[in-house]
Amino acid sequence: MSPDNQSETTRRDFLTATAAGLFAAGSLNVSRAADGKPAKKQQNSICVFTKPFNSLTFDELADRIAELGFDGIEAPIRAGGHIEPEAVPDELPKLVEALKKRGLEITVMTSDVNDPNDPVNERVLRTAASLGVRRYRMKYFKYDLNQPILPQLDNWRPQVRELAALNAELGITAVYQNHAGRNYCGAPLWDLQRLLDGVSVEHIGIAFDIRHATVEGTMSWPVSFQMLRPHIDTVYVKDFRWNGVKPENVPLGEGHVSAEFFKLLAVSEFKGPISLHEEYLDHRKPELVPEHLAAIKRDLATLTGLIATR
Repeated sequence: MSPDNQSETTRRDFLTATAAGLFAAGSLNVSRAADGKPAKKQQNSICVFTKPFNSLTFDELADRIAELGFDGIEAPIRAGGHIEPEAVPDELPKLVEALKKRGLEITVMTSDVNDPNDPVNERVLRTAASLGVRRYRMKYFKYDLNQPILPQLDNWRPQVRELAALNAELGITAVYQNHAGRNYCGAPLWDLQRLLDGVSVEHIGIAFDIRHATVEGTMSWPVSFQMLRPHIDTVYVKDFRWNGVKPENVPLGEGHVSAEFFKLLAVSEFKGPISLHEEYLDHRKPELVPEHLAAIKRDLATLTGLIATR
């Protein structure tokens, strides 16, 4: 085994052992002090993106996520997700109730929303806000690479401000995820600072995705994090490694996402939710649900260890 592989193995073993001790304490968010009494609760709630579980009923979904020990879910409420946008007024209350019975919540609602003047979008947001959902992930903006970039950003700014005004009215917060890719607004990261300049983080914040930030800025992601920190409401966690020139998703702790990120989170006193994304198995195959659950359990153990040791 190479020294690099030995180092990765030692790190994963340490994180797994640390997390195992936390799970033995009986809860993701409660650890035990030396005298056996509950230690201070973690400041971050942890949810999981439930994209792989479209084949489950709402009750089945709530049961499985509660068994894993999460505080809530990031629910895909969009075309092809758990609930189609047009069905939200009828179906979203059923999902919220199923989760509530297990002590869970929709921490983030992944949506197709970025146009505040679309009547379907407004119904989705009004319904979600009335049910106590406090965050939703926006739909991406994408650049036309045949046109100048800065004018496109300037053209989106009035739309973003209108959406922020609607969010303020409803008491809900949008989060915009930085996503790696050649034409995604947010991939370069600096553009989000320009797009959201002057917009309150309470109305539109950033879902800072450390996997995508590392893909786009392998060594400079700490600079981007510090630049965007005032706008960050939520953190997304997943991992990757390079396969030639392409990023390949891998289990958390086995790729290039640095444990230093979690120390930086602690130093910055980030108190928002953390959403775990498991994307290295095919989410489109219902027969893989048991494998997804096992993978998420392992990734959650690693994440808990990273947070506990930061």
